[in-house]
Amino acid sequence: MERRLYSVEGNSQRLDGGAMFGNAPKALWERWAAPDDRNRIELACRALLIREPSRNILLETGIGAFFDPQLRDRYGVVEERHKLLDNLADVGLSDSDIDVVVLSHLHFDHAGGLLTAYAPGEAWELLFRNATYVVSRAAWNRARQPHPRDKASFVPELQALLESSGRLEIIEPTAQRSEALGPDYRLHLSNGHTPGLLLTEVPGRLGPIVFGADLVPGRAWVHKSVTMGYDRFPELLIDEKCRLMDDLAARNGRLFFTHDPACAIARITKDELGRYGSVNDRAMLRGDLA
Repeated sequence: MERRLYSVEGNSQRLDGGAMFGNAPKALWERWAAPDDRNRIELACRALLIREPSRNILLETGIGAFFDPQLRDRYGVVEERHKLLDNLADVGLSDSDIDVVVLSHLHFDHAGGLLTAYAPGEAWELLFRNATYVVSRAAWNRARQPHPRDKASFVPELQALLESSGRLEIIEPTAQRSEALGPDYRLHLSNGHTPGLLLTEVPGRLGPIVFGADLVPGRAWVHKSVTMGYDRFPELLIDEKCRLMDDLAARNGRLFFTHDPACAIARITKDELGRYGSVNDRAMLRGDLA
């Protein structure tokens, strides 16, 4: 089956660099990401669009534009318009043309794009009205009963809208496939960043492509010891990402990055000293064959 891939930029963010790089010192991380005068670094919120002959699949929806102006400033959301919808339109699609939306988890910077843009006095509505929404059981449970540490990362109204849609597929912990996606797509589960992080593996002609989500959000986090301050279990996350990158390096695989502002996809390497790296970096995908 022919699959064509598009990187679709959503609304971008600027977040505190120290939070994004955890215990890595600023002297190290500022080589990878230059901070502004508020110590914030530039971040993408990028989705992966997969166009098949008879359907369209979207991996994540980015942060969207649902925040009111005060919260938009607090969380560093740059654009007021719903940029993901604009960029889908650039490739000839609207949100109603999407058949499956896979959500790695339900933090607002990955799922907020499911909601309509902020309008004073108006309630949010759920977009992608013809799509099946795919999320893991653990991520769903976490969003409905969050821990105080990450409660602010969820939009409570979003879970209610998803549930009432009647188009929610919840992936159980032992499952590696989704009914909505079909047997060609493999699912990986991770728990280091948040319980039930769902990583989608797309079959490729020259090797697999895995949507890295917040397990490996960009090239800087390919480094073995680099994690985010937002990660719930950093040591577990390191073990998980090493297993994934070992597998990808062995299978000539690539990672798709949601938060790297300059790189959408790269091939993963591992040298004789066990150090991981990325090569053949691509800033964007525009209808590339998978």
